[in-house]
Amino acid sequence: MNIQNYREDYHAWALKNAQLLREGRFEEIDIDNIAEELEDMGASKERELESRLGVLLAHLLKWVYQPERRSNSWLATIEEQRRRIERLVRKNPSLKPKIDDCFLDAYGDARLIASRETGLNKKIFPEESPFTLEQTLNNDFWPE
Repeated sequence: MNIQNYREDYHAWALKNAQLLREGRFEEIDIDNIAEELEDMGASKERELESRLGVLLAHLLKWVYQPERRSNSWLATIEEQRRRIERLVRKNPSLKPKIDDCFLDAYGDARLIASRETGLNKKIFPEESPFTLEQTLNNDFWPE
């Protein structure tokens, strides 16, 4: 399978390479693109962690900055993201050393999300997270 097949028909490329692997025909597989795909699969878990942290942090910001608008929906989103983050890290323990960096990057996104969803200027929200990672992930933490 050549690189052209990879770019023109990903589905066929993936199925063919899976078949070649199962048949032990290693000399025929598209090693470079398979390696790239595997790296991307790993990176997607890190992106998912960062995204979930961003949503969680945005809702915590909204919780603090618009207390009059608190709702069961916000509560459910915060609880859901905490559960999903915990499960993601439990099932992918190699993410644990990356969580601090993901948290820092996610907070910048959270400010933008919170600004968009509240209508408040993003400058209202602190440039650095007012919550620690531990607080953010703690099911008993509800900022006031």
